[in-house]
Amino acid sequence: MTIPVLETARLILREHRKSDLSGYAALWADPVVVRYTTGVPQTEEEAWRRMMMARGHWELNGYGYWVLEQKASGLLVGEAGFAEFHRDMNPSLNGMPEIGWILGSFVHGQGYATEAVRAIHAWGDARFGHVRTCCIISPENDASIRVAEKTGYQEVAQTLYRDHPVIVFHRDP
Repeated sequence: MTIPVLETARLILREHRKSDLSGYAALWADPVVVRYTTGVPQTEEEAWRRMMMARGHWELNGYGYWVLEQKASGLLVGEAGFAEFHRDMNPSLNGMPEIGWILGSFVHGQGYATEAVRAIHAWGDARFGHVRTCCIISPENDASIRVAEKTGYQEVAQTLYRDHPVIVFHRDP
C-alpha cells in the first residue's frame, strides 16, 4: 500500500522508514515524551516494533500513523495518525478511527501537534466520509487535551484503560 504524504506549513507527514529508527527510538526513550503514554521509556527493540505496527496499520486498515518530519531541518519530531487498537475498555472505541499523536520534547509547545492533527483530519474526512473519530488522553495531559479541544474533540467519558484513568473524546466531521 502506498502511504500518502501530507504537508503542512512546517511539517511533512510521511511513512516510517528503516532509516528513522535512531530518531524514532530516541523519541520513545524520552521520559518526558512517554510520561502520559507508556509511562516508561521504550528500548530500541520496542521502538522497532512500534514502527512495524505503524506500517502494518496501513496495510491492514488503509490508514495509520505518519512520521512528522520538520521541513526546515529534516528532523523526525514525532508521529501522529489514526489507528484501530481494539482496546479492551468501556466505552468501546471499536469501529472508530482513533487518532493519536506524540511529539519530541524539543518541540513541545510549538503548535506542531495541532498542525499535524488538522492535516490528518482533512485527509481522514475525505477518506472516511462522515465518520466519528476518537482519542483517549490522560487527565493530567493538559497540552494534549488542548490539542483535542482545538481540533474539534469533545469529552464523552472518563474511564480506565489498563488501570489508568483516561478521558475519551469524540469528534464528528
